[in-house]
Amino acid sequence: MVVRNEDDLSEKSNIVFTYAKLSALLLVIFTLFLVLGLFLARTVLARWFDPGYEIAEANKKIIELSMKVDSLNYDVQRKDMFINTFKGIVSQNFQGLDSTASPSPQYSNSQRDSQMDYITPIDSQIRKEFEQQGDMNTGLNAGLSSQYSSDLNDIFLFPPVSGIVSAPFDIRKEHYGIDIVAKADEPVKCVADGSVLMASWTQDSGYVIIVQHRNNLISVYKHNSALLKKVGNFVSAGEIIAFIGNTGELTTGPHLHFELWMNGNPVDPEDFISL
Repeated sequence: MVVRNEDDLSEKSNIVFTYAKLSALLLVIFTLFLVLGLFLARTVLARWFDPGYEIAEANKKIIELSMKVDSLNYDVQRKDMFINTFKGIVSQNFQGLDSTASPSPQYSNSQRDSQMDYITPIDSQIRKEFEQQGDMNTGLNAGLSSQYSSDLNDIFLFPPVSGIVSAPFDIRKEHYGIDIVAKADEPVKCVADGSVLMASWTQDSGYVIIVQHRNNLISVYKHNSALLKKVGNFVSAGEIIAFIGNTGELTTGPHLHFELWMNGNPVDPEDFISL
């Protein structure tokens, strides 16, 4: 094929065709159209013309949903096992301190004043001696600690962190542990050998880790910035399990809220650990 100038008919260019070149060109064009047709048949056109496309897509979704259901069932079983284990260890004797005491009657201000007017001399003397001795609840903390001192003295307890105790153990205020102020991200150590019962996040206490020890002893560590152990892990005494933080709603600064529970009852950690 010769291309000429239309003004003077001079030859501008020419293309020489052979049967081999023409065959190769047609083969390339045919291959391109074939690949494009197969691609469209497997993607866009399959939704319109392939009856098995919808079935394949439905089967794929069913398989994905089945895998998600199996994963959720596994998570539910693990949580049920954890809850049953925790209930079996903690709740077996967890009657609470209030269950051993009879509820005190509630009186209005007028009733209380009227009763005070009719106190007998003997009652007045008893009341005077009682007030001199102080509120009997002040001895409750020491009573619980002494009750389990023999069992806890058999276990050497490491201090969980070095710091200053800002809030002591006080059952009357429902403060069942001690607050230890320390620097942020200071390592928190396990007080004794045991297994992790809980390692999770709570709204009030932030990152919480609970460890079960021998003799029905449980240690609780709250407001951590990060946890290093998972549920079921065995930890040794003095091993780092978390870091000091300021997580949760019930905190005003970096500190560790530390609790000790013996047979379902809280005990004062300062009676058994040198902080």
